[in-house]
Amino acid sequence: MTDPWARPANQVPPVPPPPQFPQGPLPGGQGAPLPPEPPQKTSLLVKTKKLVHDPLSIVLVVVIVVALVAAILLGGELYARHRADQVVARAAQCVVQDSVTVSFGALPPFLMQHISGHYTNIHFETAGNQIRQAKGMRVNVVIKDVRLEDTATSTGSIGSLVANVTWSSQGIKDTIQNAVPLIGAFVTGVTTNPSAGTIELQGALGSIVAKPSVVDNGISLQVTELTGLGFTLPRETVQPALDAFTTQFTKNYPLGIHADTVQVTDSGVISQFSTQNATMPKGEQDPCFAGL
Repeated sequence: MTDPWARPANQVPPVPPPPQFPQGPLPGGQGAPLPPEPPQKTSLLVKTKKLVHDPLSIVLVVVIVVALVAAILLGGELYARHRADQVVARAAQCVVQDSVTVSFGALPPFLMQHISGHYTNIHFETAGNQIRQAKGMRVNVVIKDVRLEDTATSTGSIGSLVANVTWSSQGIKDTIQNAVPLIGAFVTGVTTNPSAGTIELQGALGSIVAKPSVVDNGISLQVTELTGLGFTLPRETVQPALDAFTTQFTKNYPLGIHADTVQVTDSGVISQFSTQNATMPKGEQDPCFAGL
């Protein structure tokens, strides 16, 4: 009798698959370390709380903020001063016809002055080449209480202006030679006599002694002595020529600027000009003030 459960003689039994083992080291076993756990993210709120409770961090933040604000204000202050220096120098150069350096008062800060339109103190000085056509003349000017107020007739006002003018003997000689008809051709040198308060215009044919004085808000050279030139230049010709000369260089300044004093020194003549409560004209009235 045949066994129904018997395997045929030629049939090979199936081979079971090999067992599957996990790759890599087992947990807790020897070998490579486990991968690190991902870092936990700290919330912005937690960071802010830590910063608030750290006094050193607070101080650093305050210092940085103050430094940034100070840098911005300083930059604005320097730029505004530089720009204002250029504008005022351009107007002054137009009036005196010489290069000018300008500076504003340190206090209050310039930005405050600029915002308010009230400038407490302005100083400028010329290079000393000339004032108009007067060679060798230097002026040092202090202006106070400038208020910019644009109206139909003006751009503002000036509380006071004081100008100290120095005119060298060499400059007087050069100017007279170039600007005074007839007399200029005779003048070869200029000397001063401080004790007598006079200047002497020297020439090969003689000399003219004149005394500087304030006349009609300008400076006049009054002839006190005429030597050697009588045959060619009578006194009646010399005085009008000198009057025209001094009027051209010491009168008709804007803002009502006028001569106050004049004094003879060892090296030339010094004088003071000033004005009070002056109104600054608009650009149409005086082109020199067009940029203000």
